[in-house]
Amino acid sequence: MKTLFVTHAAALRHEMGEGHPERPDRLRAIERILEGEEFQTLAREIAPLGTREAILRVHPEVFIADIEASAPASGYAQLDGDTTMNPFTLEAALRGVGAACLAVDEVMTGRSDNAFVGMRPPGHHAERSTAMGFCFFNNAAVAARHAQSVHGAERVAIMDFDVHHGNGTQDIFWGDASVLYASTHQMPLYPGTGAANETGLYGNIVNAPLRAGDGGEAFREAMEGRILPALDAFGPDLVIISAGFDAHIRDPLGNLNLIEEDFDWATARLMDIADKYAKGRLVSVLEGGYDLQGLARSASAHIKRMMGAA
Repeated sequence: MKTLFVTHAAALRHEMGEGHPERPDRLRAIERILEGEEFQTLAREIAPLGTREAILRVHPEVFIADIEASAPASGYAQLDGDTTMNPFTLEAALRGVGAACLAVDEVMTGRSDNAFVGMRPPGHHAERSTAMGFCFFNNAAVAARHAQSVHGAERVAIMDFDVHHGNGTQDIFWGDASVLYASTHQMPLYPGTGAANETGLYGNIVNAPLRAGDGGEAFREAMEGRILPALDAFGPDLVIISAGFDAHIRDPLGNLNLIEEDFDWATARLMDIADKYAKGRLVSVLEGGYDLQGLARSASAHIKRMMGAA
């Protein structure tokens, strides 16, 4: 298996103030664990800047212009209660888009079997015209549209196992039968969306909410009972994972009790779907995960499984 890791130093310069949980150390923790001997065969690429054309497939021009206009020359600009820009945020967000598109290019052309996008800020809370929840541009959504527009993918599946529901991705694809969005997440919890009866205009939204305190058994039941059958019926040309690791038992922003083995298991099942329908094509995009130890260990298990080394 050739697995690609895409990142850029700009993701380390974006920060939202002292004490903010979505901090540069998150990416540093992942990069440190990827220095291990077991990751020596992991291919690595530097993220380019995302193009305006790619972003416009998901977000309107006025929204992009507002984000650009909000970027401060110094200090911070507050977009909402927990989403802030510093002078380096715009570049980091643009390179997050570029990283997601590069990963899709590599996988769709067969140069890589699968890819992990290790960038921040995350993206799955960014709605079509709203930045929120630490997110500016929706990287997973941009990746899906890029696969369709540039590589001719007819059906793209996005599976999100972040502890928080990806309201942005759901909003963007609510009325689009060509994209399946599936999510496991804690409910009730921020942002308040993701009920099982939220199914999209064409039944293309599949939510499997979990309760506070649920662990691996409930997570696997949700995957096997709702998520995997929906993916199987959809038959995607590409699988995208919104890989948030804040459902880990150690994470301070959620109350689910997953461990590294649960993320490894889910990755393997999603790879099975990709193998069955998409010639193995899978792109994983980093979302949440705020306990550094839980994040690093979970990302390690996730990437090892993608490499076929687990």
